[in-house]
Amino acid sequence: MEAWVPLFDIFLNSLAPESEASLWLHQSFGAPSSATAPITTASFLTLLMKPFDAIVVDNSSSSSASSAKRVMFVQTLPSMVQARILSFLAVERQRFCRRELRLLARNILSGGGGLDFWVDRAACNLLDVLSESRISGLSLDSGEKRAEDEFDSVPCWLKDVAGAGNLLPWLPVSPEDLMNLRTLYCDSEKNEDNLCGVGEDEEELMDEVVDEVEIDRPMNDPLEPEIQNKAASLKARIMNFESASKTVDLANEIQELCSKTGGDSLTVLGLIEPWLVDDETASVLISNLSNGSEDELTWPSQVLSSIILPKMLALEEPAPRVLLTATVEYCKLHQRAAEYALLLPLILRKDGINNPICDVITRIVKECLHPAHVSALCQKLLCGDKDERRVICLPCHHYLISDQMVWTESLFNLLQNILNHNVCLTQDSVDHIVYEVQHSAEKFSKSLKFGNFLLCLVIKCSPLLKSHKRVLTEAVERTNTLVTKSILSKLAAV
Repeated sequence: MEAWVPLFDIFLNSLAPESEASLWLHQSFGAPSSATAPITTASFLTLLMKPFDAIVVDNSSSSSASSAKRVMFVQTLPSMVQARILSFLAVERQRFCRRELRLLARNILSGGGGLDFWVDRAACNLLDVLSESRISGLSLDSGEKRAEDEFDSVPCWLKDVAGAGNLLPWLPVSPEDLMNLRTLYCDSEKNEDNLCGVGEDEEELMDEVVDEVEIDRPMNDPLEPEIQNKAASLKARIMNFESASKTVDLANEIQELCSKTGGDSLTVLGLIEPWLVDDETASVLISNLSNGSEDELTWPSQVLSSIILPKMLALEEPAPRVLLTATVEYCKLHQRAAEYALLLPLILRKDGINNPICDVITRIVKECLHPAHVSALCQKLLCGDKDERRVICLPCHHYLISDQMVWTESLFNLLQNILNHNVCLTQDSVDHIVYEVQHSAEKFSKSLKFGNFLLCLVIKCSPLLKSHKRVLTEAVERTNTLVTKSILSKLAAV
């Protein structure tokens, strides 16, 4: 336990706990501790999930009663520290066993109604990002199997040796013996999970949530003439706004028609073309086209991509208040849909984002997403490959979206807004940003927005910029703005 005291001190007192904790873990990884186990990600999770008998006092009645309750070590920590630890695990999830992270988050959420709000949000966000990380493993054909989890996969060279005979020829261990050991290990793990209140069936159910999502799926068979005629009739009716009550009725009819198509609702929405309606009608539609489930991704993403996304992609002036307010309220309920059907395609806009789009994204990020969720989104945009940046949109709008970000003044301004929202970026994300800064310094040499972003980057991410100090200094020296000298002064202290 003593070896982890510096890490818990970071979670308790640091202003940027995720980045400082990542740096500490990277520097201390594998170092021997006073105990037998070295400092590793596995030993950290083992410590967090270590069972304790806690005394719970019930003050709900006139006579206070106390009872013993089995909890994990992390649940004995202050709520603020718990939330920060869960946010750190969400940001650094690639370094931990995903199955153990899910088990930790679910056990925390099963604690009952007395759970702190921010701890609850952080645990839910950890489960969300663990599910989202599997979307890149989905293929265009929903019948194909998902990609194997990298963390638990067997190295290719070991698979080859296993196919040839004994796994370890110099040891008297046969593949059959290893399979028997694996069966015993899995059975014991299953029993432990059941003791904690989490079964394998629940874990598999959580893994399959993302299977409901079909991104850029091929077109199904043509719709029946009756459905096509109904869609054409709805299109004509929604273009003539008469009253909010009639628009609500139309929203119900649209949702009912989409539910009859057997999963081809995106085609129906493409025929209705709801993005062509006026802003007031669109705000009423999006407020009423909801299935009432916060965990659903498919339908909310189709609603956003067919009503809001086309309007936002075409923004050249500030977004109308009535439309923006309805969009923010919808995104609060459907955060994952907001990421894949609105934020990702907007940031990947083919012509780059402008000031009005930057303002829309900033408001959604601040009011709808947890900082750890935003950090994961930035990691996906800055360091992910093409498959990780797949978006949900109608085929007729694909031409408006690119595979790569276009670096404009407004994009740098957006990153500044994100940093000011206390979002902790990973080292990989900062490395990529520095690379883009190096190549954009000449282009934006007189841009005050670019200069303000650089100043914010140096202030917020100074621990992650030490290896880039020389390159970043050379880039800043090529600028000529009111804040150039301030940036160089801050860089000198890095």
